[in-house]
Amino acid sequence: MPANRHTARARRLINAAVSAGLALAVTTAPMQAIACTRLVYLGAGDTVLTARSMDWKVDVATNLWVFPRGMERNGEAGENSITWTSKYGSVIASGYDISTTDGLNEKGLAANVLWLVESEYPSSESDKPGLTIAAWAQYVLDNFATVAEAVEALESEPFAIVTDAVPGEQRLATLHLSMSDSTGDSAIVEYIDGKQVIHHSRSYQVMTNSPTFDKQLALDDYWNQIGGTVFLPGTNRAADRFARASFYVDAIPKFDDPNMAVAGAMSVIRNVSVPYGISTPDQPNISSTRWRTLSDHARKLYFFESALTPNTFWVDLKQLDLSAETGKVMKLDLGPDQSHTYSGDATGKFQPARPFKFLGK
Repeated sequence: MPANRHTARARRLINAAVSAGLALAVTTAPMQAIACTRLVYLGAGDTVLTARSMDWKVDVATNLWVFPRGMERNGEAGENSITWTSKYGSVIASGYDISTTDGLNEKGLAANVLWLVESEYPSSESDKPGLTIAAWAQYVLDNFATVAEAVEALESEPFAIVTDAVPGEQRLATLHLSMSDSTGDSAIVEYIDGKQVIHHSRSYQVMTNSPTFDKQLALDDYWNQIGGTVFLPGTNRAADRFARASFYVDAIPKFDDPNMAVAGAMSVIRNVSVPYGISTPDQPNISSTRWRTLSDHARKLYFFESALTPNTFWVDLKQLDLSAETGKVMKLDLGPDQSHTYSGDATGKFQPARPFKFLGK
C-alpha cells in the first residue's frame, strides 16, 4: 500500500509537470528564435567552471581571438561613444567577427551573451555615452577582474547599450549578459522596458533564453519541488533546458580531479544542447547547437568544442603573452561552421591578426 501511494503521488507530480510544461510551451513558443544555455559548476576546492552552448540557425562565423591588455576601445555608437583601454587580456569567441559572444579574461572572469527576445534597451535620446551591444561582453572582460567589481561599476550605468541588426537579418539583436568568476560568484544583466536589471548571486548558476531571468528563477523553484529524479522536461525549449541544466549541474559529483570536473560539466552542457540539423515543423526557429565552450576559472583554460569536429581543444591563458608592451592580437581560424579540427592544447596555433571592428556606427 505505501508503494502504491508513492507511485500515485509520483504520477500526479508528473502529470502536473507535463501540464505546466504544455502551458509554458503555449506561452513561450513565439519566443524560441534562438536557443543557448549557460551553466556554472561549483566543484571541489577552487574548481569553478562555466559552460555554454551556442545555438544558432545558420553559421555564426565564429573564430577564437586573443586580445592583450592596453587595447584602445571605442563603443562604436556614433559621436557619443564610451572609450576605454583594456586592463586585462582575454580569449574570446566571436560572432561573425563583429562581436564578442563569449570569453574568459586573465583574471578568471567569464562573460557570455545569450538571446533574450524580451530585451528593450534605453532610448536613442539617452545622454549617456553609447556602447554597441556587440562589445558588451568585451567591455566586461577588458575592465573587470571579478563579478562583484563588474556589478558595482555597471550599477552606475556608465553607458547606454545600442543595439543593431543581426548580420543578414531584419531584426535587432536582443541579448542578456551573464558573468561568473573564480570565486563562483555570478550575475545576470538584462534590459527590460528600457531599464537595466541586475541579478547577482552565487546561486544563479544557470541561464537560458526566454523568459526573463526572474521568471526563470520561478520555474526553477517549481521543478525543485518535483525533483529531477522523478521527472525532468525533455524538449529543446529554453524553460526545459533550464530545468535540466539546474538539476544536473548540482547532481553530478564535486570532483577532486579538475579534469573529471571538466568532463562532468561538459556532459551537462551537452545534455541541454540541440541536436545538429534538427527540424521541428511546428517550431522552425529552434536552432541547432553550433559549438560549446567551457571556462576553467582557476586554471585559466578555455575549452572549445564544435558540433562538426571530433575533438575538444583548449587555450591556456597562462601561456599567452597578454602584456600591453609585447602582446599581439591573435586569431585561431575555426573555418566555415567551425569545421577546422584542433586537438588538445591549441594555444600555439593562434596567428597574429588585425583586430575585428565591432558592429556599430
